[in-house]
Amino acid sequence: MAEFQGCQLPEDLYYDLDYVWARPGDDGTFTLGVTDPAQTMSGRLQKVRIKKPGTHLEAGRHVATLESGKWAGGVPVPFAGEVVARNDTLLEDPHLINVDPYGDAWIARIRPDSISTVLERLHGGSEAQEELRSWIRRYDVQCMRCAD
Repeated sequence: MAEFQGCQLPEDLYYDLDYVWARPGDDGTFTLGVTDPAQTMSGRLQKVRIKKPGTHLEAGRHVATLESGKWAGGVPVPFAGEVVARNDTLLEDPHLINVDPYGDAWIARIRPDSISTVLERLHGGSEAQEELRSWIRRYDVQCMRCAD
């Protein structure tokens, strides 16, 4: 796993090059979550709201809203699609995002309207890694994980 300024940047994921990571599933869905630098900037999360399964979202609409003591903001979907699952564990324990953003703290699974659109809007490989490093430098982020 790549790391930069303490931020974990898994090389096997796709990114919107801002806040969101995506992991393709064997069933055609994509699991979404927030990146390590994004969880660091948000602070200790205290509340999460996630759209219910069956909800259709256009690209850029928020699949979830996260709140900490200092910040509240949405988690946009990079592509249009339907929510097929949400991580209900986060509704009870939103702080899990600060502990394990790439693992147990996934936010939702989305079935995209069009796979070609997904590939136009997400980035992987060395391009994504360099862009994420630029993002981290621009916002001067030094990642840290909260304890349980």
